[in-house]
Amino acid sequence: MYVHIPFCAHRCDYCDFATWTDRDHLIDEYVDACITDLRRHDAPAATSVFFGGGTPSLIPGEQLARIVDAIDRASDAEVTVECNPDSVDAAKFAAYRAAGVNRLSIGVQSMTTHVLTALNRTHDPANVARAVELARAAGFTRLNLDLIYGTPGETLADWERTVAGALALEPEHISAYALTVEPATPLGKRVASGAQENVDDDLQADAYAIADDAFTAAGMGWYEISNWARPGEECRHNRLYWTEGEYLGVGCAAHGHTGGRRWWNVRTPERYIAAIHEHVSPEAGSETLDDGTRAEEAFALSLRTREGAPFARAGQEIVSELEADGLVTVADQQAVLTRRGRLLASDVTARLLLGGAAELESSQVGTRYH
Repeated sequence: MYVHIPFCAHRCDYCDFATWTDRDHLIDEYVDACITDLRRHDAPAATSVFFGGGTPSLIPGEQLARIVDAIDRASDAEVTVECNPDSVDAAKFAAYRAAGVNRLSIGVQSMTTHVLTALNRTHDPANVARAVELARAAGFTRLNLDLIYGTPGETLADWERTVAGALALEPEHISAYALTVEPATPLGKRVASGAQENVDDDLQADAYAIADDAFTAAGMGWYEISNWARPGEECRHNRLYWTEGEYLGVGCAAHGHTGGRRWWNVRTPERYIAAIHEHVSPEAGSETLDDGTRAEEAFALSLRTREGAPFARAGQEIVSELEADGLVTVADQQAVLTRRGRLLASDVTARLLLGGAAELESSQVGTRYH
């Protein structure tokens, strides 16, 4: 189950998500709409629940708890809430715990003040440490820290400080993403006009290597290109996405995937609330992939993970070439990206698909939807 909370106190310059800073007056109606929507779905008990946004921690803890309470969950369900260090306190974390939230994902991005300023983030590194301390005091034993590398103006020394600072907080999980400049964002417009430099791919590659070395040394293994975790602390929810599992999307702009069909809801909170009140579906569109496209997608997603992806005999030649180039390792008919391969994952995936390595048996495709 994915629940989208579209409210933010402040919009970061790199963000192109479905979020709004002037819709707080809709929070109560929006929560009611999400709960009504949830009750209309005839779904099995959720094995994982993820509150994303936006800023889920911006809404009152009691309101988020109402949504959690309305979700039929497996007894061992993973329930994650994304949090901004500026919008959490002891009372909110206590409300989360009482409702059954058992995992937090804290938006850190950087531990260097001038990089946070460049991203137009409002928190400072001290707030991150405070948020982690409050989370631990509330009894949370599963924490993720979200980081971004490659911000224009960020040096490798800046990034090393962020990596060291994040590890010092002893999280169970870290996600580290290369900054992507989206055209419609304030950052994208500055880059397009020449007012700000674009990201440096080579610098981002160096930053990735720094992070991978440090996280590995700290006992956190990579299990997907942008994610590292201590043993047993991988994010169950994200693993479901990478294996093309089924999920329901609740809230505006939320996406779902059931029965091989993908669908997405209307983008704005007003339209979502109106649809629920009018007893009509909030879906804005959908698609159903054919078996061949699904097989290629399954292959590409699997290749991003530490388990790698199976390849057919037709792809043996290209796989051997990639192995010789140091981009993949091969074991038990699985191609697994090396670190160099992770840095060039799009190219490796394209070469494998073009080489016929994604010819999966039809039975393999079907098992991905169980």
